Amino acid sequence: MAKFLDIHPTDPQPRLVAQVVEALRNDAVIAYPTDSGYALGTRVGNHSGAERIRAIRHLDDKHHFTLICSDFAQLGQLVVLDNSAFRAIKAATPGPYTFILPATKEVPRRLAHPKKKTVGVRIPQHTFVKELLRELGEPLLSSTLILPGETEPMSEGWVIKDELDHVLDIVVEAGEVTSEPTTVIDYSNGAPEVVRHGSGDASRFE
Repeated sequence: MAKFLDIHPTDPQPRLVAQVVEALRNDAVIAYPTDSGYALGTRVGNHSGAERIRAIRHLDDKHHFTLICSDFAQLGQLVVLDNSAFRAIKAATPGPYTFILPATKEVPRRLAHPKKKTVGVRIPQHTFVKELLRELGEPLLSSTLILPGETEPMSEGWVIKDELDHVLDIVVEAGEVTSEPTTVIDYSNGAPEVVRHGSGDASRFE
């Protein structure tokens, strides 16, 4: 059974954040709120956790996971940015965007696109997530919590607990969450291409 943690949305309780961090370090898979719906998360080095996320969402091994970063400095260690991408992404983060960019050698090969050598990265604007990443001290391997057959992310912690109780370790509730996914911008060919319109304003990249 998954542990359900009700965390304050603007002033997260340190002991509860620490519980989530400890669980992640012990290879837990969590459902957590972001600024664009719920996501599934686990430690980057947790191979079995990645497989569990794939199983929950019925994804194949071609699925692009996203690396959730605490700040722009951490993001810059994972992806290659030219000057124009640097300026545009820095201006849009933190926020509800996912960026697909060439991966650096810091990114495990299994997490990058096998042909393009790209990876998805994001810096959410969510108080709990920022605290979690600060305490964890590393990026979080993540995938939007969209169940098979659905088109929108799940947005209510108690519903997630009810439906996925047997396959998750922790479900975090931390205030109201939108059900609209991130806007996805692909920079893998040098110029921005809007791959998915979502909760972030795409016009700045069009």
